[in-house]
Amino acid sequence: MIGKLKGRIDAVGSEEALIDVHGVGYLVGMGSQSLARLSPGADAEIHIETHVREDAIKLFGFLSEKERAWFARLQIVQGVGAKAALAILDALGPGELENAAALGDASAFGRAKGVGPKLAARLATELKDKPPPLGRTFAADFQPTPAIGATPVIAGETQNMAREDAVSALVNLGYGESDARRAAASASRSAGADADSGALIKLALKELAR
Repeated sequence: MIGKLKGRIDAVGSEEALIDVHGVGYLVGMGSQSLARLSPGADAEIHIETHVREDAIKLFGFLSEKERAWFARLQIVQGVGAKAALAILDALGPGELENAAALGDASAFGRAKGVGPKLAARLATELKDKPPPLGRTFAADFQPTPAIGATPVIAGETQNMAREDAVSALVNLGYGESDARRAAASASRSAGADADSGALIKLALKELAR
C-alpha cells in the first residue's frame, strides 16, 4: 500500500495530478482545491489513500495528513464514496469539517457538490460526538515544514491548533470531550480564523454556561 509520494509534479488535470517519483509516474486523484495549489515542474509531498478493487488500484492524494484522515473517515458513512468525500473536503476543508461534525451541522455538509439533504443529515448525525480522525504520524511531523510545491494554508492550521488547545483546556476543567468539542467548534466559527486559544476558551466557556 502507498501512504505518501514525494516527487515532481508532471501535470495537473481537472481531477488528477501526475507525480513523477524517480522516473515512475503516479496518477493521483485529488480535489480541486488541492489541485489548484500544485504547479507543474514543482516538487511536492502528497499524502496518499490507496483504494484497491478487483479491477483497479486508485490513488487519492492530499496536501496534509489531516485531509487524508478525514477523507477516510467520511467514507465510513453510508452513501459517501470517494467522489463525495473529495467534494466535502473541497467545500469545507478539514477545519470547518471538524466544526460541522462537532456541531452536527447538516447545512454545512449540504454545501458540498452532490451532497443532498438526506446525506447531509446522515453525515451530521453519524459524525457528531465522535473525535476527529487520527492521522498517521510521520518523522517529518516532529519538524513540520510547509508542503513543497503547494501554498500552505497557514491560517487553517493555526485555527486547528487553537481549537485543539481549547478542547484540551476545557477537558482539563472537567467538561466532557464531546461537549468541549461542540463548544470549541461554536467558538471557532464565531471568532474566526485569527482567534487564539485564549479567545476560543473564553467563548467556549460562555457557550457551555448557557
